[in-house]
Amino acid sequence: MKLYREFFSYVIPSLLAFALSGVYCIVDGFFVGNSIGDVGLTTINIAYPVVALLQAAGTGIGMGGAVHYSIRLAAGKREEAERYTDGTVLLLLAASLISTLVFYLASPSVLAALGASGHILDLGNSYLRIIVLGSVFQIFGTGLVPLIRNMGGAFYAMMIMVAGFLTNIVLDYAFVWVLHLGVDGAALATLIGQAVTMAGGLLFFLRRGVSFHLLRSVFSSGRAGGLLGGIVKIGLSPFGITFSPNITIILMNRFLMDYGGEKAAACYACIVYVIVIVYLLLQGVGDGCQPLISRYYGEDQAKSMKKVCSLAYLSGVLIAAACMLLIFLTRYQIGGLFGASDQVRAEAGQVLPCFLISLVFLAFVRVTTSAFYATEKTFLSYILVYAEPAFLFLLLLFLPRLAGLTGVWLSIPLAQTLTFVTALACRLWVSSRSSGGTRG
Repeated sequence: MKLYREFFSYVIPSLLAFALSGVYCIVDGFFVGNSIGDVGLTTINIAYPVVALLQAAGTGIGMGGAVHYSIRLAAGKREEAERYTDGTVLLLLAASLISTLVFYLASPSVLAALGASGHILDLGNSYLRIIVLGSVFQIFGTGLVPLIRNMGGAFYAMMIMVAGFLTNIVLDYAFVWVLHLGVDGAALATLIGQAVTMAGGLLFFLRRGVSFHLLRSVFSSGRAGGLLGGIVKIGLSPFGITFSPNITIILMNRFLMDYGGEKAAACYACIVYVIVIVYLLLQGVGDGCQPLISRYYGEDQAKSMKKVCSLAYLSGVLIAAACMLLIFLTRYQIGGLFGASDQVRAEAGQVLPCFLISLVFLAFVRVTTSAFYATEKTFLSYILVYAEPAFLFLLLLFLPRLAGLTGVWLSIPLAQTLTFVTALACRLWVSSRSSGGTRG
């Protein structure tokens, strides 16, 4: 019973936190779409992958450090575990500075590469430049949460994300609907919401008496390269999990603009705003059980680790099934939520079932990937993280030529099904090599 209590005490706050992350994605679209219409929906959807890249960088670095922290702490190496915390904060700072400089200067070129042009390019550039000036809030707002969760603060991590989310909603309403600031107002609201989450995260460390000695702690051991490299090595998987849906968005937007135009892209924006919440809920299950998996891995408790994984698989499948049913029943109302035109609403309702078919498969993939990087099986986690966008790209190269716009829509469920087959093969291969110990 203790294991079950621990599992849900970690996973439920993680689920709620990631659900709020998903709502972050749709809040800007809701307010801007109902204020500007289809062009606003398309603008936010095309620009959002850059926002997601910043948040994914924070999540990846934070999770990379958190995994090392949990494993070292479980093995009784507290001083080494604390050095990984310092290394994580140092990498978050570096990522913030680099992202601000690079994306502010390259904003128009990046948006053009993502498919923006004309009025959408102008609006997207205005939105994005405000966002990247606050990169530090985006990256720290997501990067501190995994550390807090692995230090036993899962509920606190959820609450600071709730605070940021509520701030974002209130300010979106004030800036976009009351003050009519358009996409600029949505960007400011997002930044301030993430700043609230970041401030709450820093307060957690201050209240626990954690003092960061970044350069001294990281470089004093003479193994700074290995420490920082170890964080990045693990972090590439959660980074990929968080960002890979946005690689999908980038690819889909480009092919939808080619085969269906702005209406098809606006339709996909409505679908993405809803479906991404399901993706993040499934990631919440994987990341929520990660602290326990890493701890049992560090303590070499194979049976407990397998029980946690089984609970995670069951939870993921149940959540996916429930979301499939709910979205299917409301599929023709979703477009209206974002102020889409009647044509876009109807098309979104017709296309949405394609995206629901493979959600159960995706649940298995997300949990398996998290289990792999939680136990330092980084290469296998890389395969699963980047398999889906790779399969999608290959399918998009030939399916639309055969079936037009329908081929574009079908590419996503087919890519996710192929990724599931890959994940199942990797899971069976690991099981066949295991001889009873968690490190087998």
